[in-house]
Amino acid sequence: MIATPRFNYITPDEYLEMEETSEIKHEYIDGYVYAMAGANDPHVTIALNMAFAIRNHLRGKNCRVYMSDMKARIDSLNRFYYPDVMVTCDPRDTQSQNQKRFPKLIIEVLSKSTEGFDRGDKFTDYQQIESLEEYVLVNTKRQRIDCFRKEDGRWFLDSYSNAQENFQLSSINFEGKFVDLYEDVKF
Repeated sequence: MIATPRFNYITPDEYLEMEETSEIKHEYIDGYVYAMAGANDPHVTIALNMAFAIRNHLRGKNCRVYMSDMKARIDSLNRFYYPDVMVTCDPRDTQSQNQKRFPKLIIEVLSKSTEGFDRGDKFTDYQQIESLEEYVLVNTKRQRIDCFRKEDGRWFLDSYSNAQENFQLSSINFEGKFVDLYEDVKF
């Protein structure tokens, strides 16, 4: 007989209190917590390269860039995620030190175990964030970026590969180079 795991429902406030002292990060979906796995070298390197380039671009522009230790809160769905890179320019996000509610850009670096979720249910959840203008998926198996952009309430996809040399993040008026994004990444 296979035992069904028991999950105990917790409130968002209980989750936030638990996360403050937890040694590992958890994402929160509808009252249940899910431990996050560590990332591999290409994943971490790509996220750092992207965050560094964006941070330099946004310096002095009243926007903040966060990496994987900052939670994105989706109030309407009762969910918290840890995006790999997140940008917020909304002054309301200065009110909380451990979560952001009004990001304009979210970037997820894909891994084998999370790609389906990042492209599917997580993207659907992120679409409930009214301030979100762009959702970006960065591939770790080859040089490719998928940028989902919201225009007039609808989402459109622009894909970039290293054949183009550059990519655009229109939400923050940024043009990046594949050579910089994938610097030090071994395929």
